[in-house]
Amino acid sequence: MAGATSTPHYSTTGSTLLHPLSRRLGVPLDQVNFVACQLLALLAAFWFRLYLSPSRASPGVRHAFAIISGIYFAVFCFGWYSIHIFTLVMLSYGIMKMASVPNIHRYSFVVAMGYLTLCHASRIYIFNYGILTTDFSGGLCWPLMIITQKITTLAFQLHDGIGRKAEDLSSEQSQLAVKIRPSLLEYLSYQLNFMSILVGPCSNYKDYIAFIEGKHVQMKLLEVNWKPNWHDKLPEPSPMGAVLHKLCIVLVSLLLFLTFTKNFPVAYVVDNRFIDKTSFLSRLGYLYVVMQASKPKYYFAWTLADVINNAAGYGFSGVDEKGCFHWNLLSNINIWNIETATSLKTYLENWNIQTTAWLKCVCYDRVPWHPTVLTFILSAVWHGVYPGYYFTFITGMFMTLAARAIRRNFRHFFTSPKTLKMSYDVATWLVTQMSVCYTVAPFVLLAFEPTIKLYRSLYFYMHFLCFFVLLVLPKKSNGHSRRQTPVQGTQNSDTNKKQK
Repeated sequence: MAGATSTPHYSTTGSTLLHPLSRRLGVPLDQVNFVACQLLALLAAFWFRLYLSPSRASPGVRHAFAIISGIYFAVFCFGWYSIHIFTLVMLSYGIMKMASVPNIHRYSFVVAMGYLTLCHASRIYIFNYGILTTDFSGGLCWPLMIITQKITTLAFQLHDGIGRKAEDLSSEQSQLAVKIRPSLLEYLSYQLNFMSILVGPCSNYKDYIAFIEGKHVQMKLLEVNWKPNWHDKLPEPSPMGAVLHKLCIVLVSLLLFLTFTKNFPVAYVVDNRFIDKTSFLSRLGYLYVVMQASKPKYYFAWTLADVINNAAGYGFSGVDEKGCFHWNLLSNINIWNIETATSLKTYLENWNIQTTAWLKCVCYDRVPWHPTVLTFILSAVWHGVYPGYYFTFITGMFMTLAARAIRRNFRHFFTSPKTLKMSYDVATWLVTQMSVCYTVAPFVLLAFEPTIKLYRSLYFYMHFLCFFVLLVLPKKSNGHSRRQTPVQGTQNSDTNKKQK
């Protein structure tokens, strides 16, 4: 998960054009600039789909508009600090063009993650745990994180396409492999396009190029083996239904943020008076409420980003058995599945979905040993260097392993009858929600001291339960168990394929 503390007003290195509006609303200028740029990007996306469609404009024109608009939004929001984005992109392009094929993914990964980590570290040493005042104020970090995902995703997929034998690739790696090094125009468009420059999401390079060239829908229909009648033409599905639906989610999330989130400050969970005067169960209950209140800002930002891509005509994911077209290729969350999850696996695979895909692409499917541990470590480093991130991901790692052990050893006892299964689902829903709240609290608190204070007030109960489960329950059940992606979403992975 990605998070940020609630912060006071602070200066911004971006445009001050909207400062009067910021002062009138009582909202920090960087947040006003972000929302204004995203709304402008939404309008630009509609115009892009209608007037720069593949039938009206060449791929070169579409690339150029996407790049220029994206650069403008970055400079508007971050001012001269946006040079970090452009520097990282150009460094990575140089590596992609000059590095040897066997090392292209390694060099790209080290440079991108190293640059990002240096930026994260400067945030810590300059701003002292969330006292955010200038450049890496939670605004620029997120674009750099998305750029890092894109750089490494393309590097690994390019290595798959030109540096590995076809028989060594999994079916997914083979499908996404890139066989030709992108031109500078294509590379800049993929990295800096206005649809994803501020908040993402990361997408696969082949999908993005197919979208720019007008082959996106056809490619996705072929992937799902869509077979029209002989007299049918290739459909041109409109994204408007998906756009309107997701816009409603955006508005509801914004309303919840303005009314619900601000009334439940996370700092109260470590307030001395609160801890001293409330019972253990009351502290648990309030922690759940606070963590629920922190979600609407993510629902708002990620869904709005999804809307922008859909409005531009990007994000078509295929057609189901009922003939309904879907626009979920770039969706980062599935809110219903998150809120009704009855297992940690289900919860995680519906949260920050595109980051899950990235972790799977560059780490989990490729490392030859301890994939769960290494994937959690990579996720923590990618998020930043705040101690709270490492508390969350280390706790989440043990939580995931314990949840797997419990599921393997006990779930088959509760599959029938229906009443027993329903009782099991209710119990596992409650445990899942409370486990997630316990795990992600340090992610929001960020600093070491309040994290320890919170966990001490809760007697580290979930840590002890996880260790007890892992010590007592057998590691393997009698049934067949498939390898599963461990963090921020899980998808089955073919472990019989050779990993690199």
